[in-house]
Amino acid sequence: MMKFRLKKFVDKLRAGWRDTWLLLAEFRLPLFWFVSLLVGSGLLYHKLSSTTVYATHDLPEAIYLMLMLIFLQGFGEFPQIWFLQIFFFVMPFLGMAILAQGLADFGIMLFNRRARGKEWEMAVASTYRNHVVLIGLGHLGYRVVMKLREMDQEVVVIELSPKTDLVNVVRKLGVPVIADDGTRDDVLQAAGVSWARTILLCTQNDSLNLQMALKARNLNPKIEVVIRIFEDDFAQALQKQFGFKALSATGMAAPIFAASAADLDITPPISIGGQPNSLARLCIEDDSILQGYSVDQIEKQYNLSVVMLQDDVHPAGDLVVRSGHGLVVLGTPDSIHRLVHDNHGRH
Repeated sequence: MMKFRLKKFVDKLRAGWRDTWLLLAEFRLPLFWFVSLLVGSGLLYHKLSSTTVYATHDLPEAIYLMLMLIFLQGFGEFPQIWFLQIFFFVMPFLGMAILAQGLADFGIMLFNRRARGKEWEMAVASTYRNHVVLIGLGHLGYRVVMKLREMDQEVVVIELSPKTDLVNVVRKLGVPVIADDGTRDDVLQAAGVSWARTILLCTQNDSLNLQMALKARNLNPKIEVVIRIFEDDFAQALQKQFGFKALSATGMAAPIFAASAADLDITPPISIGGQPNSLARLCIEDDSILQGYSVDQIEKQYNLSVVMLQDDVHPAGDLVVRSGHGLVVLGTPDSIHRLVHDNHGRH
């Protein structure tokens, strides 16, 4: 429970930092005008005062004087020359006008995220790299997003007609949801397909899934494609012809989709004793919780079978798992999901 709360806190912190950074970038124009006003007025004041008894020593002093005037702070003697007096009356109005407009807009955008709309979600998505793009936030898509976030995978979602309740839950996890058509190249680009590691196609339309998969590959030839297909034969054909990870309706499970997107080598599930089971191969990471576990411990804790450890088929129960070891297991999607989550790192 403590780990879960800590993870949620880290997720919110990371999303909040990305959000605030984008807000600052969004309001760079008011900041630019404010700095330009300071420097420009400081330079003008320095030039005009240079032949008077109120001359500033240098440009930085003049800029500092303008800054003080904006915030109605006195600085030195009030000049008795009319063209210098103008600065004392005009600068507070100009400076505060620029600051007030910028700060008001910043506050609205900071505390009212709903007002930002699709363009803001695209802006957030543009900051992602090596992430997963998921298209189709239906029943399957929603469960896949939840599984991916449990595995600390960064996700961007595209959904043409998003349901408010699902979107609210997903966005609380720091996942941007772009409400638009995933068949459009500009929308795929906005979701960061060109920099994504994997694209997951979870809509219920085979032809649309295939169309979006091909467009994604055109934008990013190296992207891993995991596609939902309802026909087993069609899924196998796509896998052979294009190298897609095509999962049919009969072999679908959200953990399998999520594991595929997390770059885990996993087979579609087969029924063993009425339960879906898959073979999965993973490499033990440097900060994996599994380091130091014996084969017996892994099998008991995760309720699965260790088929291979390194080159040992059906390894002995007392063999210990180390960093860099290759591990092949047979288990249910949920068991494999828990194993992958713990392999991801110490929390």
